[in-house]
Amino acid sequence: MGRKDSVWSLGEGQLPEDIDKQIETPPLSTLLIEKPLGGSITVGGDITFIAKVEAKDLLRKPSIKWFKGKWMDLASKTGKHLQLKESFDRFTKIHTFEMHIIKAKENYAGNYRCEVTYKDKFDSCSFDLEVKGLYSEGQEDAGELDFSGLLKHREPKQEETPEVDVWEILKNARPDEYEKIAFTYGITDLRGLLKRLKKTKKEEKKSEAFAKKLETAYQVDKGGKIRFIVDMADPTVELKWYKNGQEIRPTPKYIFEHKGTQRIMVINNCQINDDAAYSVVAGDEKSTTELFVKELPINIVKELEPVKTTVNERIELECEVSEEGAKVKWYKQTYFNFGKCSSLLAPLTLLVKPLKIIQDLENVTVMLGQPLKLHCEIYPGNVPGRWYLNGKLIQASDRINILHRAKNHRLEAESSTIHDAGDYTFVPEGYSQSLCAKVHVIDPPRVHLDALNCPDNTVTIVAGNKLRLEIPISGEPAPRVVWMKGERVILDTGSRVRAETFADHTCLTIDVTEREDTGNYKIVLQNEAGEDTASIKIKVVDIPDPPQAPLVPAVGGDWCTMTWDPPHYDGGSPILGYFIERKKKQSSRWMRLNFDLCKETTFEPKKMIEGVPYEVRVFAVNAIGVSKPCEPSKPFIPLAVTSEPTNLIVDDVTDTTVTMKWRPPDTIGAAGLDGYQVEYCFEGTDEWIVSNTEITEKTKYTITGLPPETKILVRVKAINKAGPSPPRTTQHSILVKEVIEPPKIRIPRHLKQTYIRKVGEVVNLVVPFMGKPRPKVSWLKNGEPIEASQVSIRNTDCDSIIFIRRAERKHSGKYEMAVQVEKHVDTALLDIQIVGRFTSVALSAWASAVLHYPESRQKDYGTLEWYTCVEHYHRTCVTVTELVVGNEYFFRVFAENMCGLSESATVTKDSALIVKQGLQLKNPEYIDYDFTEPPKFTQPLVDTFAIAGYNATLNCSVRANPRPKVIWMKNKIMIIDDPRYRMFSNQGVCTLEIRKPSPFDGGVYTCKAINDLGEAQVECKLEVKGHLTEMKDVNFCAVASIT
Repeated sequence: MGRKDSVWSLGEGQLPEDIDKQIETPPLSTLLIEKPLGGSITVGGDITFIAKVEAKDLLRKPSIKWFKGKWMDLASKTGKHLQLKESFDRFTKIHTFEMHIIKAKENYAGNYRCEVTYKDKFDSCSFDLEVKGLYSEGQEDAGELDFSGLLKHREPKQEETPEVDVWEILKNARPDEYEKIAFTYGITDLRGLLKRLKKTKKEEKKSEAFAKKLETAYQVDKGGKIRFIVDMADPTVELKWYKNGQEIRPTPKYIFEHKGTQRIMVINNCQINDDAAYSVVAGDEKSTTELFVKELPINIVKELEPVKTTVNERIELECEVSEEGAKVKWYKQTYFNFGKCSSLLAPLTLLVKPLKIIQDLENVTVMLGQPLKLHCEIYPGNVPGRWYLNGKLIQASDRINILHRAKNHRLEAESSTIHDAGDYTFVPEGYSQSLCAKVHVIDPPRVHLDALNCPDNTVTIVAGNKLRLEIPISGEPAPRVVWMKGERVILDTGSRVRAETFADHTCLTIDVTEREDTGNYKIVLQNEAGEDTASIKIKVVDIPDPPQAPLVPAVGGDWCTMTWDPPHYDGGSPILGYFIERKKKQSSRWMRLNFDLCKETTFEPKKMIEGVPYEVRVFAVNAIGVSKPCEPSKPFIPLAVTSEPTNLIVDDVTDTTVTMKWRPPDTIGAAGLDGYQVEYCFEGTDEWIVSNTEITEKTKYTITGLPPETKILVRVKAINKAGPSPPRTTQHSILVKEVIEPPKIRIPRHLKQTYIRKVGEVVNLVVPFMGKPRPKVSWLKNGEPIEASQVSIRNTDCDSIIFIRRAERKHSGKYEMAVQVEKHVDTALLDIQIVGRFTSVALSAWASAVLHYPESRQKDYGTLEWYTCVEHYHRTCVTVTELVVGNEYFFRVFAENMCGLSESATVTKDSALIVKQGLQLKNPEYIDYDFTEPPKFTQPLVDTFAIAGYNATLNCSVRANPRPKVIWMKNKIMIIDDPRYRMFSNQGVCTLEIRKPSPFDGGVYTCKAINDLGEAQVECKLEVKGHLTEMKDVNFCAVASIT
């Protein structure tokens, strides 16, 4: 690179406008914990500048820049003379940045700056470098680091040359002449110049704050005074002055003056560090300039004089320089300089006496913390000396005393430290001889467990993580460290578990911790001063083992009860609770049942579907995490017990038995109903006795073997796979004693009238009765006992049956039934009439011999055929019409009763002749309309509800010709002669009346109509609601059994 001697050479760095931008840096903060310090070296020497940044609060490495002067970035100047290095200490968390200057040249001297930036933090530091050496005009050129020398080493001829406005020449020149102009005026940095020219060509806006800005650059001699003057367009605007981006405050060195619209800053006693970039800010506008401080050479006014002396005598060497406060360095048997001046030499002659060692230094071994004393005696006694430790000079301090009394020289330390060990040397001044001794400081080994900050020296770590346990130790000499777990020694060559020892601490490393690593670890330290041991407990915590497979002891309709045992291993941390999951047996999807931890080992899952098999499992949870799931439970099916049985009533009581009956439960569920269990207990006790060892499927049961005249309570449970249902218990106690009930005969409605049957038909009459104990039943016919050969009579506990296999006329009569219980008697009378056909009827006895005459037939004498002219006629005289005139007729009469026509008819003896008259009437002929049709229901039966104890009617309407026969049925069974039912048919409207129905009368009722052309039927459903008294239930049961 060529020499940069022109005032216009700005190098390849930033332009002045770019310098201004550096002012807008983040606010200054403390990042540098060690700042680089200024120094001096001779030409050709090396020097290192160090800056340190603490990185404890930094997430990444900060950025650093080194500058020379105001703007020269040294990162682009690295090479054989300049090196930049960075390092980071992981233990102290400190970044170290170094700048090495190698084989320095004289022009490397000047002001340097270090800037550190991290996010919104910023810090900087300036320092000076002084290069000592003889200055001559024939020295090497400034090199790549020279900047301030551009104005310092101008040729005298150039200074005498009148200034030329190169900027105006370049503005008015063509671009192809730029290189020629730069060569003529010594401009080497043509590229930077063109960049600056390009910016100056832009049309500048007129400043609103400044009437006149600062000059581009100023120059002043070292120690001189400089004035910066600006004219303000608005004198009221507040100004701020900056040096290298930092605000300048008024001091004796910096003085601010106001003169009208002028604002002046005076810098007194300018020094090298004042060589910088200055700017003044007024509102949003800024004016910048550069100050170059020219350093004057220092001259020697008075030289040194030769001096002769003896050892230990004081001498003074004196010289005088041209500048007050100049930095002066003294050298022995070498050259020295003052900035850029020549050196002085002064001869010094010494007369030396021989040195005699009376007592030499002795090697010492001392315990750490004990006093340290070194002693020696030399002659002559007035000779001072210096003490050295490992080659470094020892200075007296509060801890170290250096004593010199006559011949005795002592070095004493009140409390020895580790750093006091080493090689000590005492060097008498003026002599080449020295006294040496070794000090060995020993310290018993010690383990410092306080640094763990763990209670009870217990270290807890989660399994699977890496454990690095660093324990500070002390001891001199360095102790031998042994780690042990039990009787096993942990080596430093282990793969997963290893122990390492360093200068001030020992380290136990477990790469992947496991449960087996839990235990007590022992540290043993040994050195020649003693032995120390310490114990550390390492606790490896992990997720717990899975709990035991859960058991399901109880199951309900949509719930179950599950229990389980805690896991065998809790992971080293207490179990906090459990998570429970369930799934259907055929599914693979588990569903979490609780989101808050279950603290107990029991849980009750709910909202399950009855009849579906399920499985459950459990997770254990501790502070570390959730365990693996346990084995699923055995499949179970939620089944609900039925509801309690209904309508539990007493059906019968004897001296040793009680008969109960009930209705099935309202709710049965998916488990169905297997049967019932009957239990009883005696009044005054709580012990329930099971009456039936095997469950019964019937809804009626008799408890036997009861003591007479005792009171019992009875309850019934419905049993299914899920278990017994809640019991239904009688409200009152039952006395085990047969009750006398007066007899009562309940005559069916159809027997209250005369019971008529035809000859040859079967007579089967059932007459129910009531009474307790079992009544005695007797029958009489017309006041006389009934012959068993003619009429069969069968008696039961609740009814009596009269059975005649083939009825005859002689079976007609008055039958009297008597029912007796002890002194109580009830009677009933039945009128049975057996009828048969007539034999014949006489015309003369017509009125008295027959009830009615169903048919009167006529016979045409010409055709000899009989025709029916009158049917079902009740009188004994009749007029036959519509006879043919001129014909002769015979008539006959049949008698008819409920059994049919008589066997023979009575015929008239004489014939009847229809005489012809004069007029003959011809009757019109009509076509007869066929009104016949099969049965058809025009209004069907309707499903209905009835209330027990209140009459209910079922109605429908049917149309048919000939008149149909109407049949009523219940549950497909024909209703015949049942007193509880009344059947009516009026002009096609069919009605069935049910008298005081009970729940047993509910069912499907059918009305069926039949004639010769066909049949039709309709159905409806009747439901009877409500409860009857016990007596009514018994009565209706009796009636139902009769039907």
